[in-house]
This record gives sequence, C-alpha cells and structure tokens, in this order.
Amino acid sequence: MRLIIISALMLLALSGCSSDRTAINTAQTLVMESSVLSAGITTDEPTIREVNGQQRASTTLFNQQDKPVSVNWRFYWYDEKGLEILPFERPQTVVVPANGKAEVASQNGNLSAGKVRLYLYL
Repeated sequence: MRLIIISALMLLALSGCSSDRTAINTAQTLVMESSVLSAGITTDEPTIREVNGQQRASTTLFNQQDKPVSVNWRFYWYDEKGLEILPFERPQTVVVPANGKAEVASQNGNLSAGKVRLYLYL
C-alpha cells in the first residue's frame, strides 16, 4: 500500500513538472474579447512590415453596427524566440464609426521584433 502511495505521489510530482503553463503562444496574433464581436467589430490578423527601419504592425477594424463603437486595443511585441519586447506599449482607444472602419497600428524600433499580438476589448 505504501509503495502505491509513493508511486502515485512521484507520478503526480513528475506530471506537474512536465508542462510549462506560463508559456505564451506567439502564433496567436489576435485576441478579441467576446464583447467586441458582440458590438459588431470584426478584423483580420495584424500584419507586420518594415517601415523606415522600424517594424510596423497594423490591421483594420470594421464596424457592422449603425452606431460608433469605442474599442480599446494594445499590441504586444515578441522576438522570434517568443520573448516579449520592452518597453510595453500603453493601451489605446479608437472609435470605429458606424458602418465604417478604423486602422490601428504600432511601431517598434527593435528589429528583433518579429511577432505581434493584438488585444481588443471594450
């Protein structure tokens, strides 16, 4: 009985060490809270391109409602290894006009910035 309990504890301890639950999935380039979609806002994943020696990420938000919608947004920048690049960008707000569109963009001077994630919330 004691052997079974010890084996179970060892298995439990090893299984806890086997996965890193703090890892960030940098392949996910867009995080949109459900309230944003419910408000009629849609978008595509952000694109990255080099502009004047800096990395620039951008996307367009589309409003499918008959009223303007205020959307909060923030870009998170990562290097190719998935490490977040400092300094952190402050959250910003854009008003997407009724049945219209608005572009959100971010620039980063760190040329190792190769991945980005856009977080949208109301």
